[in-house]
Amino acid sequence: MSGNIELLSATLAAAKAEDRAALIAYLPAGFPSVDGGIEAVKAVVAGGADVVEVGLPHSDPVLDGPVIQTADDIALRGGVKIADVMRTVREAYEATGVPILVMTYWNPIDRYGIERFTAELADAGGAGCILPDLPVQESSVWREHADKQGLATVFVVAPSSKDERLATITAAGSGFVYAASLMGVTGTRESVGEQAQDLVRRTRATTGIPVCVGLGVSNAEQAAEVAAFADGVIVGSAFVKRMLDAPDEESGLAAVRSLAGELAEGVRKR
Repeated sequence: MSGNIELLSATLAAAKAEDRAALIAYLPAGFPSVDGGIEAVKAVVAGGADVVEVGLPHSDPVLDGPVIQTADDIALRGGVKIADVMRTVREAYEATGVPILVMTYWNPIDRYGIERFTAELADAGGAGCILPDLPVQESSVWREHADKQGLATVFVVAPSSKDERLATITAAGSGFVYAASLMGVTGTRESVGEQAQDLVRRTRATTGIPVCVGLGVSNAEQAAEVAAFADGVIVGSAFVKRMLDAPDEESGLAAVRSLAGELAEGVRKR
């Protein structure tokens, strides 16, 4: 099986054709358990998520805030492995049919082997990878294997990125561009801010691929705000917090499904 980059592109294009932004949900693999993580992906898709990012838990998630760090720690103490991440992608994709990407730091891929990782991700039906800490100038070997397997390579841009740097990053990326709405780690915020809108405008000036905004979106109002200027709205910590705050797994699944429904309405109110 080849990867599902074309499904990702078609999904984002379909949302645009409906004159709305896509809703992209992030959930870590192995949280609250491997089986529970798979059910959580199904729940957010049932609620209205168009695309899902499955996080590969890492012991030093430098770009993630306390909510996702806590979930990663639970997954790692539960013994989650890359094989479990691949299983999550496979079973989630087979159950939902939506594009499933893996969001991961570079070190686990480097240790696992690029060729092995890309081949297994494509075989599982994955659509690509988001690689927040892989420098573009060091990404050629990864991109060669990802392209061969039909996988998107999503890079992250930030408000601090200069225009020339944006052009370099977007020329190398595929699928979509992940625009971090602000400087700092992941987490919910009171407001998303004007920085994000300016970053999307500057990024779009360099590329024709979709620009999706993450970091800080936690409710329907913020989703609508971001949907007014972005191609996709990425939500992670808010989903993870609903799972962490739930008294049991069943309640957590109901909570993330409900939040996905609220956010899906938000991205349609732009």
